[in-house]
Amino acid sequence: RGLGAGRPPLRVGVLVAVISVAAATAAIYPLKAVAPAVSLSVVYLPAVVLVSVYWGLWLGLATSLLSAAAFNFFHLPPLGRFTISDGRNWVALAAFTTIAAVVSTIADVARSRALVAELRRREADLAAALARELLAGAQTTVALRTSARRIAEALELPSAALELGDAGASDERRDALPLYDAGSRRIATLLVPKRLPAETAGRLRNQVVPSLEALIAVALNRDALQAEAVETAALRRSDGLKTALLQATSHDLRTPVTAILAAGHALLARSVTSEERGELSAAVVEEAERLSALIDKLLDLSRLQSGTAEPRREWTSLEDVVLAAREGLPERLEIRITVDPDVPAIRADAAQLERVFANLLENAWRYSSGLPVTVHVRHAGSRVVARVVDQGPGIGDAEQERIFEPFYRGSPSAHQRWRGSGLGLAIAKGFVEANGGTISVDSLPDQGTSFVISFEAGDATSGGA
Repeated sequence: RGLGAGRPPLRVGVLVAVISVAAATAAIYPLKAVAPAVSLSVVYLPAVVLVSVYWGLWLGLATSLLSAAAFNFFHLPPLGRFTISDGRNWVALAAFTTIAAVVSTIADVARSRALVAELRRREADLAAALARELLAGAQTTVALRTSARRIAEALELPSAALELGDAGASDERRDALPLYDAGSRRIATLLVPKRLPAETAGRLRNQVVPSLEALIAVALNRDALQAEAVETAALRRSDGLKTALLQATSHDLRTPVTAILAAGHALLARSVTSEERGELSAAVVEEAERLSALIDKLLDLSRLQSGTAEPRREWTSLEDVVLAAREGLPERLEIRITVDPDVPAIRADAAQLERVFANLLENAWRYSSGLPVTVHVRHAGSRVVARVVDQGPGIGDAEQERIFEPFYRGSPSAHQRWRGSGLGLAIAKGFVEANGGTISVDSLPDQGTSFVISFEAGDATSGGA
């Protein structure tokens, strides 16, 4: 039963009282053979206790009087009449009536205390359940729905609702009970059906509402602290990104600029030979290309992080994309490309994917110590998959979780001739996912690394996506 549980119906109690008294009256007849009738009045006491416990004091007292009348009429001489011939029997009847009344009163008090204790236990259980719902970690707006359902179940209400803030005033269908925090600011509203029983309405206002006010106030404070923590973490990540950007700017941008300036000043010297002038000019071009590539990567990353790198998705051959990426790289890079027959087209931004594969191929070649890099494009079920494989030192498990983070360069290795900017893989991941694909890494130490890029295959002839 819920908090609104009451006594059984009165008519049932009257029927039980009559039947119990009749049963006790009948039970005394065989007992007269072993004890005098005047001492057998105690047989009626269980009936008095039973009725008092379940239906209260007044029906218990009525049962006591009914028992005394039945005892007098059926068992005290003269039988069949409501008179007593022996004065001692009057004393016995009076003593029985008094004892029955006392027993009825004690039973009613015990029942009342037991009911109060049960109600307090159920109220404590409800408060504990609400605390678990509201303080367990879920957002308060989500926890309010389950909390309202628990209140309705506990109080046996047709419905209940909890809403943050001021949800309006009471109307003809429902009562709006305002909930306040310690500063008397309205934080929520409990909505319950109109015309509830007085006992249930009293418990709502006196027990449930105060607990709800305290719990919701704590939950809202927790939400505010969590939001502040998330904002702080985001600011820290932003500061970390800015720091990494400054580091990249101070080193990766300064290095080619310094080389260009040095070569430019050297070109002004009159003592420079034609051969040296050619070498210096080539160095200027090479460092300028390196600087331009780094700036392009910074711009790509900026567009991805600001959400402005919206792809122009058209039907594209992944083979053509890989070949175009290969043509944009230095000829000294040995890259072997194999493509399975009948690989379907995909819907993607070819220019963005070209940047993806250019970054992956350049990265693979750097870590391969001059060994060939292979690319294999195939059709696997409903997807088109490209695998870029190098023969480098591999990537440890701990670093595999971070290699796609911007500016993460990994641990220095003896196999590396120089370390990149830490932008290529982050840009590759961003462009792949922007075009609806996935990218993952498969690597073991000293066994090379494979980057797997996968896109949903399409049917260019039907125009499907």
